[in-house]
Amino acid sequence: MDEGRALSAPGISDHIMSVQTSISHDNPAFKGLNRMLAVIGRLLGPDGCPWDKAQTPVTLCDNIAEEVFELTYAIRRGEASEICEELGDVLFLTLLIAELSARSGGPGLSDALEKGAAKMIRRHPHVFGEASVNCEAELIANWEAIKRAEKAEQGRDEGLLAGISPGLPPLLRAYRTHSKAARAGFTWEKTTDLQAQLQDEWSEWEAAVAELVPTDAEKREKSELEEEREYAARKKMEEEFGDVLFTLVELGRRHGIKANAALDFAVIKFTSRFNKMEELARELGLDFAKLSLDEKNSLWAEVKRDSSQ
Repeated sequence: MDEGRALSAPGISDHIMSVQTSISHDNPAFKGLNRMLAVIGRLLGPDGCPWDKAQTPVTLCDNIAEEVFELTYAIRRGEASEICEELGDVLFLTLLIAELSARSGGPGLSDALEKGAAKMIRRHPHVFGEASVNCEAELIANWEAIKRAEKAEQGRDEGLLAGISPGLPPLLRAYRTHSKAARAGFTWEKTTDLQAQLQDEWSEWEAAVAELVPTDAEKREKSELEEEREYAARKKMEEEFGDVLFTLVELGRRHGIKANAALDFAVIKFTSRFNKMEELARELGLDFAKLSLDEKNSLWAEVKRDSSQ
């Protein structure tokens, strides 16, 4: 391919065109895509950017993961300008990775678009085919059945949980795991049973904490036996705390709450209030770091009242 020539957005399948899901050449998104592809073509050209030309799909893995997290943060904050910017960054890296892959003999943008479109058509027979569904449960069941059939055709007769990426953030992975297990009928029958399990897990956590009994060893060098016992006790605490979190994720899922998003929103709220608390301290001429806990709590209460109004 001529590196100086602008890359062009490939057309997608005739089937998609037939169901009127093609993009018009007059669509601003199509023009924007072609412009981004042209930029990438120039960056990778003879007079392009040395950094971009030195990258590979592998070297850009951390970059795109970071940009996706930044996009997620912007979306959850509801900042339109940041969403636009971060979405552009994610798209740029996606297109750059696709082009680098194609130039090294791997799949490119056209391959990915065709395969992705074909997959979505195949997995939505109630939209593109003759199938019909009466409720969301039937839709999800059909989706899972189609995925299993695809894997069987590929000779990948895997378990139900195999499709969950080990690379997901732990809370999101826990949510997906519970969701998959529930679809297979392996979950608590009643929410009250789940709540009882959560209480049991919490009791086990408290028991594990109690095992880490402070001794006079804190004031002297610990013996090897004491260090081994402390290590075992802390590993047990970690295990039980994980069980509490894992069970709590399922409780949230049953109420339509995704733990990963819920925790993120909580951190965003805390961070916003903490920043305002520091700002209030500066306005009052106070050195925040030197304030007592009671004084900081007073500022926190004031910020909390203002944010709830």
